[in-house]
Amino acid sequence: MRQFRISNFEFRILSIGMVILVLAVLAAPLVANAQQPAKVPRIGFLGATSEAGQRPQVEAFRQGLRDLGYVEGQNLIAEFRWARGQYERLPALAAELVGLPVDLLVTHGTPGTWAAKRTTTTMPIVMAISGDAVASGLVASLPRPGGNITGSTYFSPEVSAKGLELLKEALPLIRHVAVLVNPDNPQVTGPAVQAIARIAGPLKLELHPFEARGPSEFESVFAAMAKQRVDALVVADDSMLNDNRGGLAALGVKHRLPSTGIKTYAEAGGLIGYGVNFPEIFRRAAVFVDKILKGAKPADLPVEQATKFVLVLNLKTAKALGLTIPQSILIRADEVIQ
Repeated sequence: MRQFRISNFEFRILSIGMVILVLAVLAAPLVANAQQPAKVPRIGFLGATSEAGQRPQVEAFRQGLRDLGYVEGQNLIAEFRWARGQYERLPALAAELVGLPVDLLVTHGTPGTWAAKRTTTTMPIVMAISGDAVASGLVASLPRPGGNITGSTYFSPEVSAKGLELLKEALPLIRHVAVLVNPDNPQVTGPAVQAIARIAGPLKLELHPFEARGPSEFESVFAAMAKQRVDALVVADDSMLNDNRGGLAALGVKHRLPSTGIKTYAEAGGLIGYGVNFPEIFRRAAVFVDKILKGAKPADLPVEQATKFVLVLNLKTAKALGLTIPQSILIRADEVIQ
């Protein structure tokens, strides 16, 4: 049998080649990992109403994300789901977002946050806005929310009650006041009615509760108010009612019924608007999102509470109703619509 001999030089070359081959095999996974793109975070937005109705708020939220360096489609994916005012759809939409999955949920309104809370106890949840998160049971406390929820809240019941107080000041002769609520939002409307009732007593006002679950019921509700001959209307704070503020304000004028609601209610044609700046609060939601994506835990992020409230008076509506607003309340208005 013929034997092959390898010189020392050839042996060295072969050894070096084997070493290079082994190193290449070992380095291959590292190179592959280095070439893999970084994971793009995905967030879910659960809206209680519609994107059209919440456009200023959603744009403020997106601007807040852009200010922090997030660009949708590049280094962030945002999945939006809207219940269109049908709160019974929220649990299924929340489950859909959790199942994608997303890295965290951003919720709009108390019903949306409750749907998210019941869907997951582990995924971080950022409340873009909620009405009194402590009273409604969403968090344990503002400084120590505990659990998987943080974000922003405000005293929604007190805002509705303040609206009644302003109505009485503007129209001292009113006695019978309708209160419009959405029965599908009991965590907010229940405390709101109680807060309004506490104000009504000292003001010697008699309250008449009315319910509406959607715009299709508005006409019949206002007809019922007319039959009871109420003097004025308080539209309780609720996402669905707020989204339809223009239609409600128009019906108020049609039935010659002075009315009050959130800040933007007067801007949409209501007589008095009082409340918080929702777009600014939604912008703050982006800060919570950024902190959580960078590793913070919701339980360690104190819930922020809105402290600035705005009073808007619509003198155009007052003129249409044949009313004169007292100077004492005019001088306190942050915005007057002529």
